[in-house]
Amino acid sequence: MSLTNTLPIYELGPDFYDEVAAARFPEAILRYRNQAAAKQIGLDNLTAEQWQKHFWAFEAVPENIKTPLALRYHGHQFQTYNPQLGDGRGFLFAQFQTQDRLLDLGTKGSGQTPYSRNGDGRLTLKGAFREILATELLESYGVNTSKTFSVFETGESLERHDEPSPTRAGVLVRLSHSHIRFGTFQRLAFLQQPENIKKLLAYCVKHFYPTLENHQDQEQAALFLQTVSQRLAKLVASWMMAGFVHGVLNTDNMNITGESFDYGPYRFLPTYDPNFTAAYFDHSGLYSFGRQPASVLWNLYQLGGALKVAYPDLPLDELLEGFADDFNYEIHQELLKRLNLRNPMQDPAAIQELNVDLVSHLFQFMEKEKCLFEQTMFDLHSGGIRERLARSPQGELYQKESFAKLKDTLECFEVASEEKAQHAYFKQPKACSLLIDELENIWKPIAENDDWTSFEEKLTEIRSFRGVYS
Repeated sequence: MSLTNTLPIYELGPDFYDEVAAARFPEAILRYRNQAAAKQIGLDNLTAEQWQKHFWAFEAVPENIKTPLALRYHGHQFQTYNPQLGDGRGFLFAQFQTQDRLLDLGTKGSGQTPYSRNGDGRLTLKGAFREILATELLESYGVNTSKTFSVFETGESLERHDEPSPTRAGVLVRLSHSHIRFGTFQRLAFLQQPENIKKLLAYCVKHFYPTLENHQDQEQAALFLQTVSQRLAKLVASWMMAGFVHGVLNTDNMNITGESFDYGPYRFLPTYDPNFTAAYFDHSGLYSFGRQPASVLWNLYQLGGALKVAYPDLPLDELLEGFADDFNYEIHQELLKRLNLRNPMQDPAAIQELNVDLVSHLFQFMEKEKCLFEQTMFDLHSGGIRERLARSPQGELYQKESFAKLKDTLECFEVASEEKAQHAYFKQPKACSLLIDELENIWKPIAENDDWTSFEEKLTEIRSFRGVYS
């Protein structure tokens, strides 16, 4: 499914990227191959040798990008602007047009680029391992996420300050719906290049938001910003309902299609806690679980500010004032999806009131009783079936008076899908989660004995309920 005509990325031209060479690695040990993702872009029939040739040696895919491209961007890191960014250990490797989407293959850990900033351009194998599990689990939770496509262990030893060193190295390939970041626009604004901002906007509209092609100039820019805002409202709502904390919500880690990608120090909530942070270096809690919506909105203002360099009259406050309402709507929709419930009310005001009651009563109960986040979502699927609540590891919590208000609210809803309610996943007592202790326990036999058994078992568990929450 390679693109036979001019590749979209070449429409932008050399102001937007640098041609780079991939690192040469001493060993090629395949650790992960995503066949489902490969099938999306017509690469599922590659032999083992071809897979290694393309995703370890990085020989070009036929009729595709000839030389890897390190994309240029800037960004705010913890809300401080950094003009020294760019693809420092990765590059855009290939693009594929499916029936409905343009998809990119990008790398992580593939060697130094002009933006490596004295880094080695490498990725630890543990970092790749963590990204595999994040993308696999978020996909099963129904979150719009990039797909980890391939991971090879490379036979190198790396020195890192945040994990025991020397540590093993890997090279990762991800499949994403765009690698155009908020910071891609910010760089052009920083350099005062309004014509290139317009060029980038035209590229994004053509390939990711074609319904906006009938609009021109400032009107198109305004609709683009609003549409991206709506996509991001849905994304952050899905994170919240998955108990997911991204960890580093910098503007260079947000793309314009509203897809979650680039996983660093992420965490999943053990129990509901708005102040829970993922990154050990986030001392102020800037990117804590509860502050993620505000962080995303702040980032949207930075994207809007970049667009204003080309369109000075863009009314940012007016264009982004809908984010809060969009986010609240999406929170309700994501929670109903996760619990397999349908609101039976007809009147819009009654629908809204019942949805608000469900959200507030659920999180009041979870906060008061220190419930396990994912286990509670699992237990209450399809309205909290009595037998499921009884066999839950936290079954005694559902006998408490504090559960009564939530129980009454749940009974006001209907089951959305009987098929999903009867899914085999919900016959077991425990939910599939990925807390930090389990992550470390899965990694330990890999680090000590190169034993990937627990990892493979976890992948099987994660994939066992794929589609239940979509």
